[in-house]
Amino acid sequence: MFNRVILVGRLTADPELRYTPSGRPVANFRLAVNRPGRAGAPQEQQADFINIVAWQQQAEFASNYLTKGRLVLVEGRLQVRQWTTPDGQKRSAVEVVCSRVQPLERRREEGAPAAGAEEPAPAPAEGAHEEVSDVGGVWEDQ
Repeated sequence: MFNRVILVGRLTADPELRYTPSGRPVANFRLAVNRPGRAGAPQEQQADFINIVAWQQQAEFASNYLTKGRLVLVEGRLQVRQWTTPDGQKRSAVEVVCSRVQPLERRREEGAPAAGAEEPAPAPAEGAHEEVSDVGGVWEDQ
């Protein structure tokens, strides 16, 4: 089996950094990824909005260096989480669990170095990503 996703898009908001009860950093952000319109249709640009979850060093990198509107490459795996709400409704979320995030352009701030001059995103440690469950809106280690 093979589960690998590579996306290039722009952040829709600054990453949100949180910590699990055991102290592991996790960042959430969304990417707007353009896709072409239907064949025969005028050149309509449409976008998909993809939820991204980054753990450990990738989470801290995203929180420290990425901002709304920044063009990035995200590599990871597709994950579907399912849970039941306190009132008994079943919910699910589709997201990409990030193994690598790489800025593809300069920072938008004045005087900032080019993306290539920044600290590169740290390489993920083998098996460094963990599954999470969303119980009552709180992230917990599984």
